[in-house]
Amino acid sequence: MTSRRAFVATSLAAAATGVLPREPLAQTAAPVWPVATVNVIVPFPAGGSVDQLSRLMQAGLQQRLGATVIVENKPGAQGSIGTGQVARSKPDGATWLMVFDTHAVNPSLQAMNFDTEKDLEPVLLIGTAPHILCTHPGRPWKSFADVVAAAKKEPGKLTYGSIGTGSLGHLTMVMLTKKAGVEMTHVPFRGGGPLLNDALAGHVDFSIASTALVNPQIAAGGLKPLLQTGAARLPVLKDVPTAIEQGFAGFESYAWWGAFGPKGTPEPLVSRMREAMIATFKEPTIAAQLADNMQMSATFGDGKALADWVTKQLKIWGDVVRDNGIKAGQ
Repeated sequence: MTSRRAFVATSLAAAATGVLPREPLAQTAAPVWPVATVNVIVPFPAGGSVDQLSRLMQAGLQQRLGATVIVENKPGAQGSIGTGQVARSKPDGATWLMVFDTHAVNPSLQAMNFDTEKDLEPVLLIGTAPHILCTHPGRPWKSFADVVAAAKKEPGKLTYGSIGTGSLGHLTMVMLTKKAGVEMTHVPFRGGGPLLNDALAGHVDFSIASTALVNPQIAAGGLKPLLQTGAARLPVLKDVPTAIEQGFAGFESYAWWGAFGPKGTPEPLVSRMREAMIATFKEPTIAAQLADNMQMSATFGDGKALADWVTKQLKIWGDVVRDNGIKAGQ
């Protein structure tokens, strides 16, 4: 009777947060989480890939942790506002963070009141995905060669949108246009949702974003892909050439997603959160969404793998920011 009451209570709490209750998981229930409510901070607006990932795992975490899980969007300053909130939170298991690739670029772009490497506890490197350069179906360009030709005729006239200044999509285009010898105008948006809205409406000539964000729109015919930045073509985009195939030798660029907690979060909580996230992302229906809809390569690297990845990304993309004089808001 006690276990039934607990399940009913959890289900009611789930309904209150808009998370549908599930059947109890087959494995033995884990001990009760040390706090009743777990807040997963998404430092971007609703509609982007970080928001999608967080909401995909919400119900599974709730069941596995035995706590109410709430996803909170805290957008601003390319993700640094919400990230700073987590960095300042108590390391008691109540607050966690989902990040995107801007996480390792922000320190090169802006002054922040926390240290990216020292003030957060790395939990999980979730996965990576190449970037896709898209245009509106009504635009005339059919290849990246067409884009380069048009940009050379009218330098600076063509526009491309990204999820924001310093996002890897933005920096990818900075490097790509530099290698192509053309000028285009960057239009930064405050996250994937706003970018998609304007890209689908044709308010920008091009959009550059991860496959996780744009693949559903490509599949629906709302966007036309021109170029992808992985080492090889994705099977789902087998007719879309890579930057390498277009003559840019060695050119690769990947978006990535990770999870953190406040620094000092006890290792048992970090490990259990990591295990709960991985188990949730491996559920067949969710795994299919990551692989098929979002075209994400799941890595599920542990805390050390994430920390090492961030250190590497800070160096690679920090150099791009500094070498090209990129400033916040460009």
